[in-house]
Amino acid sequence: MGACIVVADDERNITDVCRRYLEREGHQVWVAENGEEAIRLWKERRPDLLVLDLMMPKIDGLEICDMIRQKDDTPIIMLTARGDEPDRLLGLTMGADDYMTKPFSPRELVLRINNILRRVGRRHDSTGGERDSGNKPLEEAIEGKAIHFEGLSIFPQERRVVVLGLNIELTVKEFDLLQLLAAYPGKVFSRSQLLNQVWDMAYDGDTTTVTVHVRRLREKIEPNPSDPTWIKTVWGIGYKLDNKGNTT
Repeated sequence: MGACIVVADDERNITDVCRRYLEREGHQVWVAENGEEAIRLWKERRPDLLVLDLMMPKIDGLEICDMIRQKDDTPIIMLTARGDEPDRLLGLTMGADDYMTKPFSPRELVLRINNILRRVGRRHDSTGGERDSGNKPLEEAIEGKAIHFEGLSIFPQERRVVVLGLNIELTVKEFDLLQLLAAYPGKVFSRSQLLNQVWDMAYDGDTTTVTVHVRRLREKIEPNPSDPTWIKTVWGIGYKLDNKGNTT
């Protein structure tokens, strides 16, 4: 069975191409031409994933993203005609899981969507099977047992995180990022390595999305994000999860 996907963009040629490519993959697609239609479809259909244009009539993609994030963690891919860093940062900060800059390859969009759906356990291709992205470390982490640190527990099978006894809601990419770091406590990952492992592809050397997701993750799980207990910055290299207190 395919996934249910909402594609919202006021450019008809873009929505037509996205629909065609996604339906070939067996997904069910609903199209919205403005922000109000996108919100209505989200409420009525409860899709497995949304593709939102940043700039749309009536209500823009950023406002929709913020509204959805207040309710649930439905995966969101943001589309933008502007490739400058402020727009990308804004979309990621508002809670988008991924972004693509127009013009984009519809095949790449489908790959990114399938990667996200696979992470949340969707069976999305016509055979009911799952595709191998070559992402072995993260795949192995997903299949692993619960990982426990002092005050922090990660349950890969349930995609659940508990911090100091409280369940913490994470987006798909936030969970994947934390899961990978926790699967290899003490190991230092460069931003490029995290980008390739968690997002499955390079962004032309742009690791901004990793930096933003780490910041968001710290804000959600760290008692003091400015002085993190678990996710440590290794200056000039990247990040690691401190293995102090590991009770695995």
